[in-house]
Amino acid sequence: MEGKPVGKLELPPYFESPVRLDLIRRAVVAIQSGAFQPQGRDPMAGKRTTAESIGVGHAMSRVPRVKGDRYPRGNLAGFAPGTVKGRLTWPPVTSRTLRKKINRKEIKQAMFSALAATSSYELVRLRGHRLPSECELPLIVSDEVEQVTKSSDAIKILKGLKIWDDIERASKTRYRGGRGSTRGRPMKHPVSALMIVEKKQGAQRAFRNITGVTVVNVASLNVNDLAPGTHPGRLTIWSQSAIKSLDSRLGGPLK
Repeated sequence: MEGKPVGKLELPPYFESPVRLDLIRRAVVAIQSGAFQPQGRDPMAGKRTTAESIGVGHAMSRVPRVKGDRYPRGNLAGFAPGTVKGRLTWPPVTSRTLRKKINRKEIKQAMFSALAATSSYELVRLRGHRLPSECELPLIVSDEVEQVTKSSDAIKILKGLKIWDDIERASKTRYRGGRGSTRGRPMKHPVSALMIVEKKQGAQRAFRNITGVTVVNVASLNVNDLAPGTHPGRLTIWSQSAIKSLDSRLGGPLK
């Protein structure tokens, strides 16, 4: 955990798989689509009005006009799309299929591709992470990292691994949401390191206050964690037990 070599470990063959960007993109979109919520509109929205077209022959457009003397000019339009408080042309319906589907073999191959991308120095740098030139990927630390419970110790570990520059990059860079951004969340931080452990024995508490760092269990690891935003090559830190548990998580290579 201090950045010094303590032993050797043979990597699983998943890290030598070819990087398929198309499969990674499909898998991430399929995973993210599971969080979509169906939306619908009232069938009578925009239709509760007395507006009715007067037909042709009056030297005016055939847009439905509101009846009554409430308005100084009795030509106020309504009901039709494009009018004030009118209906939508194609309103969203709850029967629309929002979730994307992907074959099991394809999402498994996408997992292999995302794992291989985390071990490529060029792809990790291309994604925007700041790494020293002598850094060897993937980063594997001893199992003591799973029992760290203090943020001060977690910061020492990240500095010992010489990736603290990437943490500062994520904490200082902010993207302000534009039109259509989530209300109450005007700032967005880039992601930084991903910590993969076998069991969350306290590491989640230690790293949760560090901007951009995420701790996940190897049993729940997916393509969205390794390639957030469909962009492969996330800076990943593995515990020794997590690497050894990859076979049970992935079920072996494709047949």
